[in-house]
Amino acid sequence: MTIKKMLVASAAIASAILPMTAAHADTAAKKIALSNNYAGNSWRQAMLTSWDKITKDAVSKGAVAAADPFTTAENQATEQAAQIQNLILQGYDAIVINAASPTALNGAVKEACNAGIIVVSFDGIVTEPCAWRIAVDFKAMGASQVDYLATKLPKGGNLLEIRGLAGVSVDDEIHAGIAEGVKKNPQFKIVGSVNGDWAQDVAQRAVAGVLPSLPDVAAVVTQGGDGYGAAQAFAAAKRPTPTIVMGNREDELQWWKQQKDAGGYETMSVSIAPGVSTLAFWVAQQILDGKDVKKDLTVPFLRIDQANLEENLKNTQKGGVANVEYSQADAQKVIASAK
Repeated sequence: MTIKKMLVASAAIASAILPMTAAHADTAAKKIALSNNYAGNSWRQAMLTSWDKITKDAVSKGAVAAADPFTTAENQATEQAAQIQNLILQGYDAIVINAASPTALNGAVKEACNAGIIVVSFDGIVTEPCAWRIAVDFKAMGASQVDYLATKLPKGGNLLEIRGLAGVSVDDEIHAGIAEGVKKNPQFKIVGSVNGDWAQDVAQRAVAGVLPSLPDVAAVVTQGGDGYGAAQAFAAAKRPTPTIVMGNREDELQWWKQQKDAGGYETMSVSIAPGVSTLAFWVAQQILDGKDVKKDLTVPFLRIDQANLEENLKNTQKGGVANVEYSQADAQKVIASAK
């Protein structure tokens, strides 16, 4: 037999064997659910919009049979645990979770795993070993703010810290990064801290309430959704506008551009893209399809600087958040890069 005939024969044998030995499964009949603990700010609304957009297209093209979103009425781990237990009973093949707590949902997550359900957590992740986790390095995101300020304000100064939702792992991680950044740059001092709940109206009230007791503030470190509210509070108090780190919300970017055009105001903006929900969806689909996926996946945070402000603002929906949405191919690249 010639080499050419041997190769043809080998290819024929391989093609005959491959369908029987391939690890991949057909996911067209699979159902995926989103369990979300909170929807009370623009980031969460953008997250849900991205999920709806990408998953509806995936369902219409037959990638999965369903991709239904569920959001609890209150940001309570007990309520979300009950929601997950209901999703188990409803027969979903995978549950994608933005978790109210990294640990309080572990019992419900373990129940899902024991029932043969794939669980993928993102943004607010869970620590149960049977689940997958997709997150940015929130600690590094917090530290990056202080690193930026150290370059812009080398002499340092007083900082006001606006935190997110109390008790949520994302808030704790960003805060830890900011604290680490201040330790590395002792010319800065945190003189006040409030919870803004990642919402500009909450942040505005919280900052307005604490400003009368604060000395001069050189900069405000934030977590997203709070920058514009902080700016409004400083303006209402007739205090000089400090350098406010923004969180990629359209109202923040719009205000920043106005200040930049009027007087050269400089800052930076950083957040996780709300479209990470779509990456979590595709990762769940790939696991259902038999792919070997590492339990912990990391995606970069989305940073906006002075030079690319206008470009990002142009591509950000009014009332929305600067965003990146993921395709199945994007998910496959993230999975491959984590090997």
